[in-house]
Amino acid sequence: MPLNTVALELVPPNVDRGREHALEDAHKVLRCSAEAGIEGRIGHVMIPGMIEEDSGRPVEMKPKMDVLDFWRIIKPELPGVRGLCTQVTAFLDESALRLRLTELSAAGFDGIAFVGVPRTMNDGEGSGVAPTDALSLYEDLVSNRGAILIPTRDGEHGRFTFKCKQGATYGMTQLLYSDAIVAFLEEFAAANEYRPEILLSFGFVPKMESRVGLIHWLIQDPGNAAVAAEQEFVKTLAASQPADKRRMLLDLYKRVVDGVGELGFPMSIHLEATYGVSTPAFETFAEMLDYWSPDQR
Repeated sequence: MPLNTVALELVPPNVDRGREHALEDAHKVLRCSAEAGIEGRIGHVMIPGMIEEDSGRPVEMKPKMDVLDFWRIIKPELPGVRGLCTQVTAFLDESALRLRLTELSAAGFDGIAFVGVPRTMNDGEGSGVAPTDALSLYEDLVSNRGAILIPTRDGEHGRFTFKCKQGATYGMTQLLYSDAIVAFLEEFAAANEYRPEILLSFGFVPKMESRVGLIHWLIQDPGNAAVAAEQEFVKTLAASQPADKRRMLLDLYKRVVDGVGELGFPMSIHLEATYGVSTPAFETFAEMLDYWSPDQR
C-alpha cells in the first residue's frame, strides 16, 4: 500500500546537544504546525541517517544522534505521527543490517530508504550490503523499501529502473528546485510498467542560504547544466522577499504535482526546512498543501 503521506524531514541533533534539543525540535514542529494552520497534517517524520561527507560541506558535520535514539525521544511528543528514515547499508553486513532493520520496523518506521556510500567514495565501495541488494534481500522485513531518485543525474533512468526491478516500492527525490522530475517520469513511464510511489521533496530556502550555501552544496553536480540552473533558482529564492519566495515555490510545486499527477504514480510529499523548523517555512508548506495534499485525494 502507498504511504500516501506528508512527511517532514527532521535531522537528528548533534550528540552533544542531547535529549533536550531533540524534545525542542518536536515541540517546535507542533508549534509551527499550529501557527501555520497545518496541525495534524504531517503524517510522518523522515529522519535521515547522516554520514560524514567531504570537507567542503558549508556547515560542519558533527556526530549525530542515532536515528533510532532520536525517534524514541520525539515519537511520544508527536501523537499520530509515524516514521520514515534513510539507512546507510554499505558499512553493515547482511546479518547486522537485518538486525538494524528489525529494530527500526519494530519502533514504528513505516518506510526505509536504502542509501549507499558518501560522495567521496565510489559505488560498490564499503564492506557491507549494496543498497540495490538490500531492496530485494529484506523484502520480507520492510514493506516500504525506498530508493533515492535524482532526476537530473546522468544515467538515472537506468539506475532507477534497476532499483525498481530489485524491489523498490518508492522513490524519494532529491530536493526539487525545477520541474525536471516531470519529464523524467514521463520518459520512465513510457519505457516500463513500474509505478513506484514518488515522494516529491520540496525545501524552504531562507535568507541565510545566501551566506551559507548549504542547499547549493547539497544539490551540487559539477558540470551538470540542469543542476546549475537549479542552484541559480536557489540563489534567487534566498535573495527574494518572503511573499515573492512563497509565490515562486508555490508555482514550482503546482507544476510538479500537476505534471507528475497525470502519469499514474502514487504521490506523497516530503518537506524539508534545511536550516531548521521555522514558522516562515511552515507557512510556505501550508500554501503548498492547500493546493494539493495526499490526504485530500
